[in-house]
Amino acid sequence: MAKLEIENSSVPLPVGESKPYHHGDLRRQLLDAAAKLIRDEGEAALSMRKLAQAVGVSRTAPYHHFNDKQALLCAVAEEGFRRFRAIVTAGGGPAEATTHVDVLDEAAIRQFISRYINFAVNNAEYYDLMFGGHLWKSQQLTASLKAEAYASFKIYVDQIRHWQQSRLAAAAVDPLRYAQVSWSTLHGMSRLLIDGIYLDSAAVAAMSDSAANMFWRQLQGV
Repeated sequence: MAKLEIENSSVPLPVGESKPYHHGDLRRQLLDAAAKLIRDEGEAALSMRKLAQAVGVSRTAPYHHFNDKQALLCAVAEEGFRRFRAIVTAGGGPAEATTHVDVLDEAAIRQFISRYINFAVNNAEYYDLMFGGHLWKSQQLTASLKAEAYASFKIYVDQIRHWQQSRLAAAAVDPLRYAQVSWSTLHGMSRLLIDGIYLDSAAVAAMSDSAANMFWRQLQGV
């Protein structure tokens, strides 16, 4: 399975040179470093002190951007949803609330499935937090994380409504229920891959093809 390219704004520096500190980009550096620590060592190993050390700032510096570790994890999950926005529409481009994809066929759905699964598997450090129960069951979710997560799903629902209005999808399809079931299906497939339960690439490809066929037939009311 091909690795999804994720934008990385960091530029390697020559040996012996330290990266200059700029107040404006410290939050970004902290988020990137936190995601890397989670990927390399696991969420349990992440602490505000270790994060500060990884970025090369004082122990108190991260607290200027995040109240505590919970707020930091919410911010990492929020960043994951922002990156995920490019996957929500079948076109795969950066999605805004007013942007819709005007092409609908089985190949486009198959491409969407591939992008979704690739993102989940290759960015598990984000995906685990985006859909992790320990965050969503918490009473300390940040408002910005909830807004980002709901916006990502709303874009998907609105895309299906747009297809209906353009007569590309059957009028009988319930956009909300279709979105919930198809998203849940892809989430389940992604979790099986992330957890190492499914490793056979041929089986994954066949599953993706079957899912695309089912999603397509449902949209067409067949």
